[in-house]
Amino acid sequence: MANILIIILILALIGVIPAWPHSRGWGYGPSGLAGVILLIIVVLMLTGRL
Repeated sequence: MANILIIILILALIGVIPAWPHSRGWGYGPSGLAGVILLIIVVLMLTGRL
């Protein structure tokens, strides 16, 4: 389950990069937020709490 969550978050992180035409006007906010969520999930996996 955790691996599926990480894969979905990585795809979301790639999808919100400001280089794509649909997300160019969003700025770096969504990609930063997705990156922080991905970092939290990875830390939780490494500590064994997820």
